[in-house]
Amino acid sequence: MTSAAGRPPRVGVFGLLGSGNLGNDGSLEAVLGYLRAEHPGAVVDALCGGPETVTARYGIPATRLHWYRGEYRTASRAGAVAGKGLGKLVDAVRTAVWVRRHDVVIVPGMGVLEATLPLRPWGFPYALFLLCAAGRLFGTRVALVGVGASAIGNRLTRALVRWSARLAAYRSYRDAPSRDAMRAMGVETARDEIYPDLAFALPTPPVSASPARPGPVCVGVMAFHGSDDDRPRAEEIHRRYLEGTIRFVRALTEAGRPVRLLTGDAVDQPVVTAIRDAVDSPLVTSAEAGSLADLMRETAAAEAVVATRYHNLVCALKAGTPTLALSYAVKSDALMERMGLGAYCHPARDIDAGRLLEQFQELEQRSAQLRRTLAERNLAAARRLEEQFSALNAILFPADPADPADPAAPAVPAADHTHAQQEVS
Repeated sequence: MTSAAGRPPRVGVFGLLGSGNLGNDGSLEAVLGYLRAEHPGAVVDALCGGPETVTARYGIPATRLHWYRGEYRTASRAGAVAGKGLGKLVDAVRTAVWVRRHDVVIVPGMGVLEATLPLRPWGFPYALFLLCAAGRLFGTRVALVGVGASAIGNRLTRALVRWSARLAAYRSYRDAPSRDAMRAMGVETARDEIYPDLAFALPTPPVSASPARPGPVCVGVMAFHGSDDDRPRAEEIHRRYLEGTIRFVRALTEAGRPVRLLTGDAVDQPVVTAIRDAVDSPLVTSAEAGSLADLMRETAAAEAVVATRYHNLVCALKAGTPTLALSYAVKSDALMERMGLGAYCHPARDIDAGRLLEQFQELEQRSAQLRRTLAERNLAAARRLEEQFSALNAILFPADPADPADPAAPAVPAADHTHAQQEVS
């Protein structure tokens, strides 16, 4: 495929990629897979949170998202405050220069339009606004592909998110509540489509033959402190979540069940440590997953999964394993409903270990039926994502995407799945 200027298209990918979150990196991997298959001549690079990781793992050039390296640390000293302030001005110029070099910029999935976890308006929301404004200014098509959105209480964050969405050339969402939230914030969504999460486009690891002994129960944990509006109660919410999860894991081990703890982000590791210290049982082990493929392999080998992080749920459902969600946002409920397991949600901020155990036992009793349901829903998700990529071809690459790649152009590098283990969600 060539651009209108007769050269290979220049495609940028943007987001908190390579920063320790497995879900974000899985969305990137899905988009790179699409580009390799449909536009192998595309010249691809990234503006992202962890450029060294992205380059090492996926073989594409990458630039740091923020000029100031302490962007996501609390600034308490005058020097740090001044550095952050100067960084906002520098980032406006850096982002504009980067965007101008591209024909298309893709924001691959992620909850870039939501505030279901704590964030500051001058962090990622400001960075996304700079991207979309620069795209509109320079005629670079910016696509928000399969993103998540939510109602936002903070006025400045809401304004930045709303204008980012309005300035983008293309928007699609990973669930209906995301589109509804953007409509409620004043964004025209009549032409915006809903597709499954991009991670459903990733290959599903092969499932080995059933072992002689039952597999473990995978419990996906999270450094959960509530939403952006819950900051005053964040520590209380985290304590209650941790205590409820510990009681549930202890109940499983007392019944003789092996438990495998999963994370989805580097920040989740202290939760694993706290649970293992509290339960203190050889039946409790933990996985060191470095990608969504690793998480899918873990969940595919499990008898059942109970998980909090959204992409822990995605991996378990895609692997076809009966799954119960410790739900912290509407996106988790919508995902479970879409996959036919809407009855198996439990509030993460108010875990009742007894009730959770009852739901888990019911889940296991219906295991065979739920596995059949998941197989059907996964096929439907794959078909819808093929439609998503066809839509991207027509909207982002209108210069005859059926043309063969320019043989002189560098191909989109294949993802390297042999990288060292690293925490991500």
